[in-house]
Amino acid sequence: MDFNLPEDVLMTQDVVKRFVRDKLIPLEPLVIRREVERGMTDDPILPKEVEDDLQRQTQALGLWGIDAPEEFGGQDLGALMKCVVIEQMKHSIVPLVLPPDSPNLYYLKQQCTPDQAMRYLDPYVNGEKKSCLALSEPEAGSDAAAIKTRADRRGDKWVLNGEKIWISNARRSDFMIVIAVTDPEKRKRGGMTAFLVDRDTPGVTIPTSFPMIGEYHPYAVHFQDVELGDEQVLGEVGQAFVPLSNRLGIRRMEIAARSLGLASRAIDMMIEHANRRKTFGAPLADRQNTQFWISDSWQELEMARLATYRLAWRIDQGEKDVRREAAMVKIQATEMATRVVDRAIQLHGGMGLSKELPLEYMSRILRVFRIVEGASEIHRWTIARDLLRNGRPEA
Repeated sequence: MDFNLPEDVLMTQDVVKRFVRDKLIPLEPLVIRREVERGMTDDPILPKEVEDDLQRQTQALGLWGIDAPEEFGGQDLGALMKCVVIEQMKHSIVPLVLPPDSPNLYYLKQQCTPDQAMRYLDPYVNGEKKSCLALSEPEAGSDAAAIKTRADRRGDKWVLNGEKIWISNARRSDFMIVIAVTDPEKRKRGGMTAFLVDRDTPGVTIPTSFPMIGEYHPYAVHFQDVELGDEQVLGEVGQAFVPLSNRLGIRRMEIAARSLGLASRAIDMMIEHANRRKTFGAPLADRQNTQFWISDSWQELEMARLATYRLAWRIDQGEKDVRREAAMVKIQATEMATRVVDRAIQLHGGMGLSKELPLEYMSRILRVFRIVEGASEIHRWTIARDLLRNGRPEA
């Protein structure tokens, strides 16, 4: 077992580390200020001209399409490379996402027909189109099988009706992957279907947005008699549940990687502050309590990182069902990072609570991570249910 990262991953990691240090961290005061000033609106945290410039720079550095297929203009470098890059990017709170956003990428490349790939996957990989997943509903959050949005067959069309909620980036997406019930008797066992829906399709409206904690600002999406042809069906009719579950697993791995980055930045800040700050005539670094905070934080980070990297490696080996492992790393990484950032705030005292530092912003990002893409309690339940049914897996 080789626990060393491959040379190409290490080289890319260094490139991203320098980009974050030189380009993203200097923008953090702007991000903090804009997040406060936007109030109840959905104004983007980064001004468009700033984001466009950063994206041009990341494209020039070769950071686009890291895990996208080569035949569609990607680099096909795998989940481990993407995981390491995301971790480095989240050493900063600047909300910059490298195209394409991976979870929908995995769904599309597994399910697209050649025509759909040309219309959706190709421009998605190349940063020309953005997408979102329309899954959650007012009465179906973590329980995806409980959705009520219907797609009924009428002649040669599918007619979509229903309401989605908590949909990230809906107004900024060019198309949506919409999960609907096509057979209410079968539901997740052959009765749920995915559809590719262009945002400007008649009958699609985005009437409401939800100001929430931190930078998170999702939307409601309504579908009223939206007519779709068979060419808009993604994958097989009735068979959306398993690829959907794996898509969610990829997102959970990404959230774990983001948490690793935030925790690592917080530990760096703790070490720097402990060595610099003196109280009652002695450095904070000499206090046993400070030492224990830093020691525990580093150990917890290393353990969560190993589990997350192993999951990424297993995906790169072609494993299709990573639901249990994805649930595990999301729990461990998000809760670890929450503890680490909380210790960092405590160590910095009043300054840790202020908007002069990014720590309070990090704490709010991490609070979101423990709920979105499945709350920690749901993941614990699904892991236990799987183990009780199937037994402990081999190491």
